[in-house]
Amino acid sequence: MNDFLVAYRRYAQFEGRSDRKEFWYYVLFYVIVSAILSVIDNVLFGGRTFEASGTNWSAHADGPLTSIFGLASLIPSISVSVRRLHDIAKSGWWVLLWFIPLVGWIFLLIWYCKKGDPVANAYGEPPVGSQLED
Repeated sequence: MNDFLVAYRRYAQFEGRSDRKEFWYYVLFYVIVSAILSVIDNVLFGGRTFEASGTNWSAHADGPLTSIFGLASLIPSISVSVRRLHDIAKSGWWVLLWFIPLVGWIFLLIWYCKKGDPVANAYGEPPVGSQLED
């Protein structure tokens, strides 16, 4: 459980580096908790959908628990993403690629999966234990 919560302990720390393990454990934790809260929201508050008038399009609105968790996790999500980019010697500003649909997401996904620099770079020493990564 300790590995899942490292990003929350480093809540607004944008300097330094995060290895792949820390980043992907955070993502896994976020997805699992969001899914569980979504189910709880649907049970407690009912599934709400909004339909655009004159069309068959509908969008599911997140419930209050999922929304609160998402807002509480916004800063840790950004900070762990920035630190992950630092680990591969990229500026944290590259996280703004998230605003470019598909192409930006693909670049970020590739970078998030890339092995970090095994030696110190401009953003600091490698995270403890990252030398053991494959």
